[in-house]
Amino acid sequence: MKTLIVEDDFTSRKLLQEILKHYGPADIAVNGIESVDAVSIALEAEEPYDLICLDIMMPEMDGQTALREIRMLEEIRCIPPSKRAKIIMTTALGSMKDVMAAYHGTCDAYLVKPIDKAKFLLELQNLSFIERS
Repeated sequence: MKTLIVEDDFTSRKLLQEILKHYGPADIAVNGIESVDAVSIALEAEEPYDLICLDIMMPEMDGQTALREIRMLEEIRCIPPSKRAKIIMTTALGSMKDVMAAYHGTCDAYLVKPIDKAKFLLELQNLSFIERS
């Protein structure tokens, strides 16, 4: 599983890295602009990300905007929905408005910070990245 962790908070980034290190390589981006660039480079190299953990509140470009741009990159390359990256939005924002905006942006899951390891692993199971224990 090739992962992109998009997180401006060092502690959250380290936590996600620690959880995901057992499942494959993980690249890091600290804002939305870097995430879109990383996805574009990966798609050009024909080595797309399987999973993207995307924070919503970030400098430069927020996660909602990055989500739309990432999905547009996949659409331009005619990647069918079943083959595109699975995106888990991570944020301190727990309002229904934020959740709905993320799902309208076609994310695959939404987790409120602080990230709970058990809930995160459950989402990975739900997305068929890891087997149920």
